[in-house]
Amino acid sequence: MIRPYREEDFETVTQFWFAAMDVAMPGLITRMGHTLEDARGYFKNVVTVENDLFVYELDGKPVGYLALADEFIDRLYVDPAYHRRGIGQALLDHARTLSPDHLWLYTHAANKMARAFYDKNKFVAEKFGVSPAPESEPDVEYHWRSTSS
Repeated sequence: MIRPYREEDFETVTQFWFAAMDVAMPGLITRMGHTLEDARGYFKNVVTVENDLFVYELDGKPVGYLALADEFIDRLYVDPAYHRRGIGQALLDHARTLSPDHLWLYTHAANKMARAFYDKNKFVAEKFGVSPAPESEPDVEYHWRSTSS
């Protein structure tokens, strides 16, 4: 079930988000010196403030989340223990119901899991660049446009 994010989801979501980042890009968190506490602060002070958030709940527990600002997918993460169960797809489909003509996002060029997911879902890599400091990592800007628009 997909529902709006609630404040009581905070700890569960930040923990699986942090874990999912490490699974998707092994070593990046360590190299950048990020900690779970950093993730908590960023999630609370930036992600929840700048986006509409939705969680995928399974058996009463959040196992995936989507952070969306209009057409921009700021975050889409699934708890690594629940990968390959259609949760990311359901969240992406939800984003398409909210923005049926166009969606766009950035992902790290090294994030092969995300890139394969977005490629499969007909997103097109339109720009290659470098993420802002302090990460300063190669990234990819993806766009999806409805074929009916």
